[in-house]
Amino acid sequence: MADPLDPADPKADPAPPTAPHRTFADFSPLRASPAFARLWIGQGVSGIGAWLTTTAVGLLIFDIASETMDEPQATFLVSLVGPIALVPMIVAGLWGGMLADAFDRRTVAIVTALIGWLSTLSLVALAWWDAAMAPSGGRIEIWPLYIITTVNAVAATITGATRSAIIPRILPAELVSRAAALNGLIFGLQVAVGPALAGVLVALAGFPVTFAIDAILFVAGFLGIAGLPRLPPLSDVARPGWQSLKDGAAFLRTAPNIRMSFIVDIIAMGLGRPHVLFPAIGVVAIGGGAITVGILTAAMAVGTFLAGLFSGPVAHVHRHGVAVSRAIMGYAGCTVLFGLVVAAALLGWFGPVGDTIGQVSWPALVLAVLALAGTGVTDEFSAIFRTTMLLTAAPDDMRGRLQGIFMVVVTGGPRVGDLVAGTIAALLGLWAPPVLGGLVILVLIWLLLRASPRWRAYDARHPVP
Repeated sequence: MADPLDPADPKADPAPPTAPHRTFADFSPLRASPAFARLWIGQGVSGIGAWLTTTAVGLLIFDIASETMDEPQATFLVSLVGPIALVPMIVAGLWGGMLADAFDRRTVAIVTALIGWLSTLSLVALAWWDAAMAPSGGRIEIWPLYIITTVNAVAATITGATRSAIIPRILPAELVSRAAALNGLIFGLQVAVGPALAGVLVALAGFPVTFAIDAILFVAGFLGIAGLPRLPPLSDVARPGWQSLKDGAAFLRTAPNIRMSFIVDIIAMGLGRPHVLFPAIGVVAIGGGAITVGILTAAMAVGTFLAGLFSGPVAHVHRHGVAVSRAIMGYAGCTVLFGLVVAAALLGWFGPVGDTIGQVSWPALVLAVLALAGTGVTDEFSAIFRTTMLLTAAPDDMRGRLQGIFMVVVTGGPRVGDLVAGTIAALLGLWAPPVLGGLVILVLIWLLLRASPRWRAYDARHPVP
């Protein structure tokens, strides 16, 4: 019988009895591994705080910069947060991956999580200082925010790479794809709640309280990591250094499918990420200010959450290369639609707008939310299959280093995307980055899919890196 859920194999073998067909998310990984359950819950709670801070930092920089410059210039300064952190993140991803392969992964995750927490406490102090200066007309400099967010990004990169490399050690291989879907579910919840909460908190309570809440929520994530068993290396691995890096690079040269999973995600995030545009869109296109920024960011997360919620069928999709490519092409289409909504709003098709919630254009906001929710759905399905490929096709003694590269891609790609979007917006307008970027993504992914037979043939039942 044909499997309608497999995008490239209509005669795929039926799923084994242990993987019944489902519509909703499969929570069996939580029952199979209490350690994974603790890690998942802690990550979910602390991730809300992390996204709250990510959104609030952008709003704070835009708020400071817009006092002395126009919206496109202020947007450009917001877009610099990612690129400034990019090179340190690349180094952290590579070095952190080597640490995760060479040492106890639980210990590595605990140390780097604490470093991230200290950086959040620094943001709390800096925001209080800015609030204290504001009554006299003074504002803090922007450059300390760049430094602190870079430290936070470095710590998050190492922690994330280590945490992902842990999953195949605490779960059976057949549950990895379902664990990836559950991580997507909780990620969607984080991004839906965190940015929306940030918009409300910034508007009602200010930046210091917003950052302080992130510092409190961190405790849940720390307890999830601390509750893991010891996870030392399973075999002799070169200590962090040049030889370890060479070993990882040599393996990656023999892993075309893993390489392609990195390439297609870089294309999608580097050319189709609209987040940096949200503060300006919330003022001059759709209106609503900080609250609209939270709603737009949350819209993508709602899509991510829905993809995770209805992720039951992922265990029965085997041609992951084709599935990833089609998901990214869907992402590109939704991105173009969002850009067209912004263009129409800038032309005044939806009426006048302002920077308060009472001056929002509701038709434009609804259409933008629908388009962004579509990007969340498609991006999450891409992430589920790419993560599963990496965790099942790579050997354990390489997972840390490959997860380090993976974290560089999934966190560095968006930062490059922020710079690209900010630059194009400053040159052509807020509508241009999503419209032009989405169209280029469609063309590039189609060409790569046609030109890569190994990528098209990848079968999750017989994973080959």
